[in-house]
Amino acid sequence: MVVTLIVMLFMLAGLVVDGGLAINARQRIYDDVEQAARAAANEIDLDALYSTGEVILLQDQAAARARQYMSDRGYDAGRVTVQVGANQVYVHAEDTVPTSMLQLIFIDDFDIEGEATARPAVGITGEVP
Repeated sequence: MVVTLIVMLFMLAGLVVDGGLAINARQRIYDDVEQAARAAANEIDLDALYSTGEVILLQDQAAARARQYMSDRGYDAGRVTVQVGANQVYVHAEDTVPTSMLQLIFIDDFDIEGEATARPAVGITGEVP
């Protein structure tokens, strides 16, 4: 009975510790994809903006900027997807979080993923009162 209780306590501690690590990792991946999408959405054609007022997203530069941001944050390029449209940037990333205590019950890692979309924005929009 004591051995069973000790195993149960280790499993509970593993859920608390490794579950907390997984939640933190999930929040981090969402923060990272949001920032990558925002950074990419800043890649606009300034000449077109100044001359016509039209916001044009530079697709190649935006995709490269998002990928570079995610690479700088330590994500594997094969697990990051960047799609750039005419007026928005979509970033999706996947990662694996290793466990520490849950390895005792043969749960070695958690798979996490996050995604975000950003659009370029310039100035203040809306009606003037």
